[in-house]
Amino acid sequence: MQITQDMLQNDLSGQVVLITGGAQRVGAMTARFLHAAGANLVIHYRNSRQPALALQEELNAVRENSVILIQADLLDINSLPVIIKQALEQWGRLDVLVNNASSFYPTPIGKVTEQHWDDLVGSNMKAPFFLSQAAAPHLKKQQGCIINIVDIHAERPMEGHSVYNMAKAGLGMLVKTLAFELGPEVRVNGVAPGAIMWPTQEMDEVTKQRIVSRTYLKRKGSAEDIARTVLFLAASADYISGQTIAVDGGRSLFL
Repeated sequence: MQITQDMLQNDLSGQVVLITGGAQRVGAMTARFLHAAGANLVIHYRNSRQPALALQEELNAVRENSVILIQADLLDINSLPVIIKQALEQWGRLDVLVNNASSFYPTPIGKVTEQHWDDLVGSNMKAPFFLSQAAAPHLKKQQGCIINIVDIHAERPMEGHSVYNMAKAGLGMLVKTLAFELGPEVRVNGVAPGAIMWPTQEMDEVTKQRIVSRTYLKRKGSAEDIARTVLFLAASADYISGQTIAVDGGRSLFL
């Protein structure tokens, strides 16, 4: 078979992608990459209305009427089928679901509350499961895919973040479980970031340098690194399912 230039390009023209938590940081960069590949976007946000509007305006200026916004609290499980319904109403199809939305903060043992548990497990594991469940019939029609943004700490726990670690571990298992349950029509994969963007909570320079020193590439990654990997899995990975790709500069190789 002759390899053509079209086979080497990431083309999502005409496809519809739903990205949760897509208004800022890694989610926004992922939206830009997928949009540049031709996708129409449904960008979900919870509280980040102004960044979401700014991103919508930016991308619609490139391609008119190619981005819509949906505001919702993913912890309200009853709202998740409504999100899928709203996404379908715009373009009549759904090809890719990117479960990106996530809560992140420390939960040291002895100070964990039920609210912490419900929030971290809810945003990082429960909501992705139920949203995927609602999206599955529509993704099957398009031979589509689901991409979960996991974390290298799903396998190597981060001190003081027990609930987050467990929730992301569940999200990683969701990749494998859904690949098994939804195949062969739907591919399901994950991306596990390492030192990509510093958390919104304050972090001192010594801690940052210690983290970077524990990567084999000796540098921090970027949101573009994650977005590029998501684009690959969405557009060019037809024979990959049930896998989570670590994008961490080799950090997860450290014992």
